[in-house]
Amino acid sequence: MDLQTRKIAFVQEFLKVQSEEIVMRLEKVLKKEKAKFSDPDFSPMSLDDLNKRIDKSLLDANNGKITENTDLAKEIQGWS
Repeated sequence: MDLQTRKIAFVQEFLKVQSEEIVMRLEKVLKKEKAKFSDPDFSPMSLDDLNKRIDKSLLDANNGKITENTDLAKEIQGWS
């Protein structure tokens, strides 16, 4: 399903909502998500910067500078 079709389907479902609380919650989510993309400090990475990051990541991986996913999961659990 393309984006335009999904948006139309969402609006159709939204128009069926009768709960003011649900509408308020959806408004909050929309506002929060839109704010993420309207950050004035946000700018896309250049292709050159992306390639540099990829090269560095490959070099790190080849030199053993990696964290196994199980170790990362354990570390994340300790964050809370």
